[in-house]
Amino acid sequence: MNNGKNTDTKTGNFKEDFLKRISDTKTTRWWRFGIVAALFIAWVAWLGNWWFALLLILLFDIYITGYIPFTWWKKSKNKAVKAIMSWVDAIVYALILVYFVFAFIGQNYQIPTSSLEKTLLVGDYLWVNKMAYGPRVPMTPIHFPLVQNTLPVINTKSYLDKPQVAYRRLKGFGSVQRGDIVVFNFPAGDSVLSKISDPSSNSPFRGIDYYSLEKIIGRQAIENNKNEFGELIYRPVDRRDNYVKRCVGLPGERISIKDGVIHINGNPLPQPQNVQFTYWFQTKFPLIDSQWEEFEIALDDRKSADISIEDMSLLQNNGFIAGDNTKPVYAAPLTADMYEKIKSSPATVAIVKAPVRSDEFLFPEGISGGWTHADYGELWIPKKGESIKLDWNTWQIYNRVIRNYEGHDNAYLGEDGIVFIDGKPAEEYTFAMDYYFMMGDNRDNSLDSRYWGFVPEDHIVGKPMRVLVSFDKDKSLFNGGIRWNRILKDANPDD
Repeated sequence: MNNGKNTDTKTGNFKEDFLKRISDTKTTRWWRFGIVAALFIAWVAWLGNWWFALLLILLFDIYITGYIPFTWWKKSKNKAVKAIMSWVDAIVYALILVYFVFAFIGQNYQIPTSSLEKTLLVGDYLWVNKMAYGPRVPMTPIHFPLVQNTLPVINTKSYLDKPQVAYRRLKGFGSVQRGDIVVFNFPAGDSVLSKISDPSSNSPFRGIDYYSLEKIIGRQAIENNKNEFGELIYRPVDRRDNYVKRCVGLPGERISIKDGVIHINGNPLPQPQNVQFTYWFQTKFPLIDSQWEEFEIALDDRKSADISIEDMSLLQNNGFIAGDNTKPVYAAPLTADMYEKIKSSPATVAIVKAPVRSDEFLFPEGISGGWTHADYGELWIPKKGESIKLDWNTWQIYNRVIRNYEGHDNAYLGEDGIVFIDGKPAEEYTFAMDYYFMMGDNRDNSLDSRYWGFVPEDHIVGKPMRVLVSFDKDKSLFNGGIRWNRILKDANPDD
């Protein structure tokens, strides 16, 4: 790099050459280096990780000694080389800037599922503010920029497992509040199967997390069928898939659900404006597309009801006509307004809330027997600095928190019911982090904390602020495919 001095003359002695480069450096470059170095050190102090200070050596070379020929191409006589490298240089600087913004300021996020309909829609692209709760210092510093965990096309890891930086969150503008829609790293995404997690996979198990799959078919079946499931991959906290849900329970609170209504410390919470529940409704004739659109039911939700023999009495008691195939029975998630629209429609025979199944795998596995996603709990949400008594019951609820999230790998429940942590018997445990309970507004169609448990604070990414753009996957781009009315719409409307 040209520092405004002759760096081509070498003495043959490194020490002499080094000192000469320093002495030949113009005063203006020393001033520029001093300003940049001061800002850089302040940034490192803000991060709280002084390993980054080693990069000061690189800055010293860039501004003072010039041993690394970053701009060698400027001396090239080949015009093509100069043109190409000038573009490369600009792209590198742009990537560095974007990486910094995405790491500490905010990033975009696409809504992939209907768990928050009609609050946030599939196809919404959001701007997620990382400053809202304070940005995390990158925990996996060596990774390909602008990619979460998998390189496109080649489908390989986009990061190196090591080194790992300890969790630290910088001060933000606030903290997670009840009712906030939050983007976070999927807690159960620490272990993934390579062929199931691959977006291009045609497997019927694609999208099912490892732990749920383990409950369905068993660990042995997974290990014995690597051709179908692939290798088991561990992902660091900040490289796990991003999820978006609504925070309904805060650290230190007791949460339960009674007939679909969330209770905190025994008191019912008001429902979000666009909360949805699944209903069965019978119509006098099969519905056509225009009628589905009038009811505001998305294409993926236009399904026939899965009715068992046990459900027939419920239907007949609520005005449904049995045995008439010309009058179909549909199932769909509905808001209160959508429910009223269908109920009052001349095409509707009857409508009733769909019965809740009791055969789901709910969290926590050892405690949730008899619970359903609509009648759930009660659970205490862990809070930093608070302690619990350790016994068989609390171990079933909090063992994953203790082992997987707080790093006590050598923690287990002994045969005599005594809990061991780090190899020693323990009567109580004090939590090192805050935890949250997250749920979707589409209450009967949301895989959330009811199924995989608490969200640790180190998994929190940020708060969605605005819908940047929204695409309707059921329509073509030039025929209603862009939802113009959602551009720059508030992504946290229930704040």
